[in-house]
Amino acid sequence: MSFVETLRCWDEAVNWVDKQDLSEALHIFLSIQEPNSKICFDIGCLHLLNQDLDAAEKAFDCSIRKDEHLAVAFFQRGITFYKKKRFEESLGDFQHAFKALRGNQLIDYKALGLRYKLYACEVLHNMALVEAQLANWEKAQEHLVKALDLKTETKLSLIDKALQSTLKQKLFKLVEFPSKVLFKPNKHYVAELEKKDYLGKAKVVASVVPQDDFSGFAPLQPQVEDGPTCEKEPEVLRTLQGEPHTVLFEFVPETSDELAVVPGNIVFVLQKGADNWASVVFNERRGLVPYNYLERLEISLASKQNEVGNKSYFFSGNIQPKVHEFKTLSTCRHDSCDLSESVLFHLCQDAQSTNNSCIVKVRFTFNFVVSVPRGSPYAILIDKISKKLKLPTASITLSLTPTAYGQSVISASSEMESVWSNANGRHITLWCKTKEPQEEIHLVALHSYDSSNPEDLSFHEGDTILLLSRVNQDWLEGQCNGNTGIFPASFVEDIPVNG
Repeated sequence: MSFVETLRCWDEAVNWVDKQDLSEALHIFLSIQEPNSKICFDIGCLHLLNQDLDAAEKAFDCSIRKDEHLAVAFFQRGITFYKKKRFEESLGDFQHAFKALRGNQLIDYKALGLRYKLYACEVLHNMALVEAQLANWEKAQEHLVKALDLKTETKLSLIDKALQSTLKQKLFKLVEFPSKVLFKPNKHYVAELEKKDYLGKAKVVASVVPQDDFSGFAPLQPQVEDGPTCEKEPEVLRTLQGEPHTVLFEFVPETSDELAVVPGNIVFVLQKGADNWASVVFNERRGLVPYNYLERLEISLASKQNEVGNKSYFFSGNIQPKVHEFKTLSTCRHDSCDLSESVLFHLCQDAQSTNNSCIVKVRFTFNFVVSVPRGSPYAILIDKISKKLKLPTASITLSLTPTAYGQSVISASSEMESVWSNANGRHITLWCKTKEPQEEIHLVALHSYDSSNPEDLSFHEGDTILLLSRVNQDWLEGQCNGNTGIFPASFVEDIPVNG
C-alpha cells in the first residue's frame, strides 16, 4: 500500500472515530498494510475500548517494535497488562515510559498529531499502584513521594489521595489514557490528497490578421491591419506558467502523485506548499517534488540586437498558422521536435556572445548546453562542463560518439582542430560520462533522530550513515540500516570518517 493510500485510510478511520462509529474505524485501520507505529497505537486504543485485551496487547507490541522511543505506547501497554493482572510486566512498561521522559515533567504529543500530554507524576502514580498490588507498600510510597517533586498544580490532589491510601495500605484508582484520543495524520499531507487542477484547460483563439505568422506564447493582443511594423521582443519567460527551477538531486516517486526527475532537468514550479512539497510541470506531466531538491533558475533573454531576424527565433521553418492552441511550453511541438528543448537551447546563448561562440550540446544522464569560443582548447571546454556538472575534471570523459573509444575520445592530448571540425555551424554535440566515486563518505550520528516525515531518515546515536548528497548547508541525504532519507547536518559528526 502506498503512502498516499495509507494516509487516506488513516484519515478516514479517525473521522469515523469522531463520529462515534468505532467498529467501522477499526475495520479501516485493520485494512492498512504495513501500518506505522502511530497507526498501531490507534488500533490498540480501539481494542482497549472494546475490552479486547489480547488484541490491544498485540497492537501495542507492534507500535513499540516500530518505535521503541514512543513512551505513550509503553504507558498504554502497561495499562493493558495491569487489566490482565500481569503486574510485573505492567511495572516494566511503566518504568520504560518514565525513562523515556528523561527527567521532564511531561511529553506533549501535539506536534506528532496526538492531543495528549503524558505526565511523569501520572506514570509514577501507576508504578506505585502496581507495587501496591504486589504488596510492596514502601516502594509504592517512594514512587509517590518522587511524583510530588514532578507534579503540576492540576495533579496535586491525585498524588495526595494516592499517598494517603498507601499509608493505610489501601489500593487507589489507576490513571488511564483517554482511548478515544488518537494519533491523526499530518494535516498538510491530508490537504494534498485532494487533486487540484493548476493548469486548467487549453484555450483556442483565432487571429484577426489574415496570414498571421504569430509564433510566440503570449496571449494574442487585439491586432489591426495598419499596426506598427517593428517586432516586439519575445516574452517567453513572462508567459510561461510557473517559475523555472533546476533539479539538483534525483527524486524517485513513491506514489502516483509524485514526479520522477533527475539532476539537470528544468521544471516549472506552479505552487510551493509549507510542507516542502512543490507542484511542478515537466515534459507534459505534472506532479509533486520536494522543493529542497530544486534551485531557482535565472534565465535572461538575448537583446534585440542578437535576436534572429524573423520569427524562427523559436521555430525552424516558416509557419503561418491561423489558429493557435495555447498550452504549457513543454507540450508544443513542430516537425516532431521537442520545442521546449529547442527554446532552452536558444535561451542558453549568452546575450553578449560574438559570432565566434559555439554552442556545445552535452548528452549526459540529462542533456545540457554550454557556450565556448569556437576552437577553444580542451582545458576551457572541460572546465565549462565540470562547472556545469559540479564535478572534478578528472572524473569526466568526453567523446564525439555515444561510445567512448579510440579517436572519438576527447582529452588533453586530442587535436582540438579536428574536434571542432565536427561542428555543424555554431553547434556541436558531445557525449559525456563520469567515473564512479572511489571512496564512500560515512558519518557518525552524535544524537538520535526520529523522523516525523516520510522523506526523513531515522537513526540512533552512534549509528554509521552513508552520505549520499548534500541537500543544503543544514540538511544531508544519507542511508542507514537499509533506509534512505534526509536528516539535519547538526545531528552527525562534523568530520566524516571512512567506513
